[in-house]
Formats: sequence, C-alpha cells, structure tokens
Amino acid sequence: MKHQLIIVLDFGGQYNQLIARRVRECGVYCEVRPYTTPLAELEAMKPIGFIFTGGPNSVYDERAPHVDPAVFELGVPVLGICYGCQLMAHTLGGQVTAAQADTAREYGKTETYYDTSCRLFRGLPAQGVSWMSHGDYMARVPEGFALTAHTDACPNVAIADEARGFYGVQYHPEVNHTAHGMDMIRNFLYEVCGAVGDWTMGDYLKTSVAAIREKVGDGKVLLALSGGVDSSVCAALLAEAVGKQLTCVFVDHGLMRKNEGDEVEQAFAKWDLNFVRVDAESRFLLKLAGVDEPEHKRKIIGEEFIRVFEEEAKKIGKVDFLAQGTIYPDVIESGAGDAAVIKSHHNVGGLPDYVDFQEIIEPLRLLFKDEVRQLGRELGLPEYLVMRQPFPGPGLAIRVIGDLTKAKLDILREADAIYREEIAAAGEDKNISQYFAVLTNTRSVGVMGDGRTYDYTLALRAVTTSDFMTADWARIPYEVLDRVSARIVNEVKGINRIVYDITSKPPATIEWE
Repeated sequence: MKHQLIIVLDFGGQYNQLIARRVRECGVYCEVRPYTTPLAELEAMKPIGFIFTGGPNSVYDERAPHVDPAVFELGVPVLGICYGCQLMAHTLGGQVTAAQADTAREYGKTETYYDTSCRLFRGLPAQGVSWMSHGDYMARVPEGFALTAHTDACPNVAIADEARGFYGVQYHPEVNHTAHGMDMIRNFLYEVCGAVGDWTMGDYLKTSVAAIREKVGDGKVLLALSGGVDSSVCAALLAEAVGKQLTCVFVDHGLMRKNEGDEVEQAFAKWDLNFVRVDAESRFLLKLAGVDEPEHKRKIIGEEFIRVFEEEAKKIGKVDFLAQGTIYPDVIESGAGDAAVIKSHHNVGGLPDYVDFQEIIEPLRLLFKDEVRQLGRELGLPEYLVMRQPFPGPGLAIRVIGDLTKAKLDILREADAIYREEIAAAGEDKNISQYFAVLTNTRSVGVMGDGRTYDYTLALRAVTTSDFMTADWARIPYEVLDRVSARIVNEVKGINRIVYDITSKPPATIEWE
C-alpha cells in the first residue's frame, strides 16, 4: 500500500525531526528532505503537502537557503514554520527585514491571538501561548495573504492564502510550549491537505513483512543483535518475515545490566530463528584492563564487538544480507556537517571487514524511535524490551568511572538493579526518561555497625527530556531516594555513600563518561 505523503523540507532547523514526528503522530506518513532536493524529484513523490522548517538564516541574505519558486505552482499546500514562513513571504513578493525594537523580535512563550475562521486554527481557542524564536520581521506580506494571528507586539504572526493552501507561522507549533500546536498541524494535514490518516504500525508491519520476504527470497540474513530497542525490533521483524533464514549474533560482552543477557535471549524464544549468544566477557575485560579514559573505552568496545561478530560470521559462512537497525533519525543526520565529538557511538568500529555478504538491509530506516517501540509491540516483544531504557553501547563500562574490573561491574550491577526496582515500585519510571547508577572512583570513610569502612561512592542519575538533546534532572521524591540509599548500602558490599546528580543537560551530559 502506498501511503499519502507529507514532505518536510529542511532549511537547517533544529526541529526538523520533531516536525516529522508530529506529522506521523497524526497518522500521516512523511519524510524529511533537504531544501536542495530537485523540484522534479519532489513532484515525482506526489506529496499531499509540504512543510518548510525553520532555520538559522535570514531569507534576505544572498547565501541563505532558498527553494525553487516553482514549488508554489504545483498546486500542493504549504505550511511554512518560522524561517519557512519568511521564505514563503520573501519568495512570493513580500518583504522580510531585520526586526527592530518596535517590530517584534520575539523569543520564548508569547501570548498569541488567532483568527479561528482560518482553517489552520479552526475549532481551537482564539487565544493561547505560542513559542517564538525569530529575529526577522515580515514588513510586507505577499499579495493574496491575510493576517491570521497576531501578538501584542507583532501584527503578522501568521499569514494565509487559503485559496492556494499556503500558510505561514512565525512561531513553532511542533514544540510542546505552543498550546494546541499539535492541533494546528493536524488541521493543516486534514483540513487543508485532505489527509485520511493511513499511517499505522499495524499496516506498516504487514507491508514490511511482505517487502522483506520479496527482497530476501530464499537468501540468508545476518544481524548483530545488541539487545537495544532498535536491533531487537529489527531482529523480531526479520524473524517474523523469514524465520530460520535469519541468524542473530548476540555478543554478550559482560557489560550489560543485571539479567539483561538472559532477558534478551528469552524474548526471541517465540521465533524459529538461529540465535547465537557469544560469551565474550573475559575477552572484553582483558582488552579493557587498565583503561580509564572514557573515549578510549568506547573505541576498544566498539572495535572488539566488530571483531567478535566477524569471527562468528566466518563460522556461518556466506550470507546474502547483513541487517542493521538503522532508524530514520540516523538517515536524516547522516549528511550532517562536521560537529565536535562529544562521545563516539557503539558502532565506532564500523562495518565488519570480513563478513561475506552481498547487500545491507535496513528494515527500520523509515521509523522514528517511538514508532520502533510501537512496531515492537505489534510484533509481540515483551514490554521490558520495547520500553528498555536508553543504554549506551559500551554499557556499564562507561558507568564505572576509571579503570574497569569484574568486581566493580558486579557492584554496579547490583546497585543499579536496586535503583531501577525501587523507581519502578514507586511508579516514578513513568515520569523519568532515563535513570541509572554510576560507580565513581571516589572512596571515602564510612561507619557501618561499629566498624569503619573505606568504600566507593555511588552516584544516582535521573533525567526528564523530550528529545535527549536537552534534559533536566528528575525530582524524585525524597522518600524514594531514601529507600534506594538504605537498600544499596545495606545490600551491596563495597558502597558506603550515595549521592544524587542534580545537574541538567547542558552543562552536563546525561551519562557521566
């Protein structure tokens, strides 16, 4: 089945993925494409609408990104957001200038007034808060456009040419800070573009299984299974489609949380596939012995993972397809420019050099993370795996600060399990995006019973976030932290002090290393 399509045309906005997710949450399929995509290619995709993203530039700058003006002659509705709105105005004969003190340079939450006769705001309150972030101003809007929203400082917060289906907003409806922003996007999709809502995970599962079977035929598929959400759902989807033709190699490096290796293996017992679990703990610990620098740890683990996988792949012999759990944000970001290396990812070792395969298959490459989780549920994966906390590829190796030993890993495993157990028992797991324990390399004096101890300090970390690009520390109730602390110091030998990290991101990262 071919779905209706919305194209999100990206002009360098930080919320490009978020816009796409919001569209899909409304039951409409969409893809993000760069603004440089040729018009003929866009037209051939037959979209029912375009959304132009925001961006950091000023449209009147000669070096700023622009769009082929012929896009406005395709007869396809357009929603311009922030820069996208100004670009539309600029391209269609309006005038955009730098805002002055009296012409609405606006940032943050702003009281906004809407014309509810406009299809974009139909059925919504006439007044509400919107999230602004613009330093330019539409001094003149194009002919045929009406002003459909304003603030106390700015008369043209939103513009519309309803006859042609062109809409522009100076604020960001895709962020949670804009009241009813999701409803505005939904109105654009259904009231303006004529969407029918044909994007569901149940339908995606059926079409994906059929497409995989057609592509693979009687070929063999090999997948490196990490146990994370993406690779697990990828494995389950392939198992559903081709069964015994799939071999999953699960490299158990000894750096996972308590019982996780067994849980991953158990989750795939329902499918008739070739599941290979490799006990590589001693091998990884030997490679990591004496290494305390976190980036060095990551590179060693990434490289060794690939080497172990290669060795297992050689035993299997020639395969037709190498499967990867690539998801849509990876695809969107793959063409991004240079950026500072904050920390490298698990696959730092790259593709295996010595695996004999013909083609790569990436069955999740069109899905966002929340959609991957939905697909996992459709496939019947257990909830503990579908909703698995974000977990770095190097695992507990980067949650043990300093040099790594099995003894330290075992201490951390037990402490982390208690923390996670108490958070879940208190129902706080529903309010927290990520939470974990960190074994610091700080030792201090303590008193337990009548004896003196000199043991490790354990740090607890918990954050709330919508996108993991920024995060705030979670306000866990004191009584929950008290229970966690009491249990850990009493049940886990080697820890005598507990601290709670109350640093947001930025300036900190979520992980400690």
